[in-house]
Amino acid sequence: MDKLAQLGSDIAKLWGNYSGVYLGGVWKTISLAVICTVVGCIIGLLCGILQTIPCAKKDNIIKRFFLGLLRVVIRIYVEVFRGTPMILQAVFLYYGLPYFSDNALRFSSVWLAAFTVVSINTGAYMAESVRGGILSIDAGQTEGAKAIGMTHFGTMLYVILPQALRNIMPQIGNNFIINLKDTAVMFIIGYTEFFAVHKAVVGATFMYFPSAAIEMVGYLIMTLVSSFLLRWWENRMDGSDSFDLATTDTLAHTSGLLRYRNGKKASRLGNLNLDKNERGR
Repeated sequence: MDKLAQLGSDIAKLWGNYSGVYLGGVWKTISLAVICTVVGCIIGLLCGILQTIPCAKKDNIIKRFFLGLLRVVIRIYVEVFRGTPMILQAVFLYYGLPYFSDNALRFSSVWLAAFTVVSINTGAYMAESVRGGILSIDAGQTEGAKAIGMTHFGTMLYVILPQALRNIMPQIGNNFIINLKDTAVMFIIGYTEFFAVHKAVVGATFMYFPSAAIEMVGYLIMTLVSSFLLRWWENRMDGSDSFDLATTDTLAHTSGLLRYRNGKKASRLGNLNLDKNERGR
């Protein structure tokens, strides 16, 4: 009990003296994780789409060559960044570029270097998630879209990707939570995120365990809040469990179908809107 009381006293002392520094580290961690997850998802989306563009032997040889080259480049990128630790990627990019270019190439700021490393790393993981999400959609969806005259681009944009993105939402959330924790390795290049603050405080006070306890609680709060928000977002994307289909035919049976929101007609594209009173979430 004496040790716990001493720990509580040390934590209170550290928080009283360095709370602003800790909170500043939290902000840098969250902002970097959010921005890099969004950019990484965009990179992964582009790579995933490029890997799933259909290419048959009857296609133009130029198309087959460039698609094949792109897929080889994407595969190398994915394997390299998934197969090496992020901390070494940061070292190679931040210190390697000046080393091999005689300081001709270097990052203008530590934040830009951290942003580049985490975004590219996230993109490598998301590329495989997007590819798998697209391939998980039943082939009948694509065939049906093409049967009504939709182009490959239109099919991907309006039919396949909305479903694939919903399927990979858990993976996007998982990558965001991983980024919250893995940004800690950016201290190796001097980025002062949450974990770097811990090292600085310990260097000034030599109170390693009390500071580590604050860090542990801080990371746990960030991940728990993020998990709650991500699950809420997934539920919002699922929509209502009870819905009616919009129809202008008064003789049609509408049980279990969708109704227009506020009685408005759907657009020419056939957009279906949930009844405002039945969304429920």
